[in-house]
Amino acid sequence: MSHRTRHLPALRRALAVLVALVAAVAAVVPVAAATRVRTPHSPLLWATVNTCDTSDHPDTVGVRGSMPGSGIAKERMFMRFSLEYLSSPDGTWRPIGKNGDSGWIAVGSGKYRSRQSGRNFTVRPPATGAFRLRGLVRFEWRRGSRVTASARHHTAQGHPGTAGADPAGYSAASCDVKRP
Repeated sequence: MSHRTRHLPALRRALAVLVALVAAVAAVVPVAAATRVRTPHSPLLWATVNTCDTSDHPDTVGVRGSMPGSGIAKERMFMRFSLEYLSSPDGTWRPIGKNGDSGWIAVGSGKYRSRQSGRNFTVRPPATGAFRLRGLVRFEWRRGSRVTASARHHTAQGHPGTAGADPAGYSAASCDVKRP
C-alpha cells in the first residue's frame, strides 16, 4: 500500500467533516442576516426630536423613530414613543407619565427595509424657566404575540429629512419648552 493510498480514508473523513461544516454555516447565515439588521447599531434604527416648540407647533415636542425590517413578512414591527424630562435636583431623566406615552403603535410588516413613525406631544411650559425634554423610542419585532427582538433608543441629533419635521430638516437630541 502506497503512502498516498494509506491516508485516503483519513482524507475522505476530513473532507466529509469540512463539507458538513460548510453546510451548517450556510444554513445559519440567512437567519443571522435577518437578525443582524435588528441590532442597536443598525443605521436604520434611530430616534430623534423633529419638532421643538415652534410657532406652527407651540408647546409641542415631536419624536420620530426609524426601525429596520427583518425581511420576514410574517413579523410585525411596533414602536412606542415617550417623553422624559430632565430633573433639576439630581440631573436624571424621568418619564413624564401617561400623557407622555403613545402606547404601542403598529408600523408595518418586517418585510420592509425600514419603517418610520412619530408622535407629537403637547406639554404645558412652566411659569418660569423651561422644561428640557427628550424622547425614548422602544422598538419591538413580533410574530403573533411573541416578541422576537426589541431595542430602545433615546433621541439623538443627526437624522435630517424626517417626515413632519418643523422646521424642515430639524433633528435634535432634546427640546427646551418655555413660555413665550
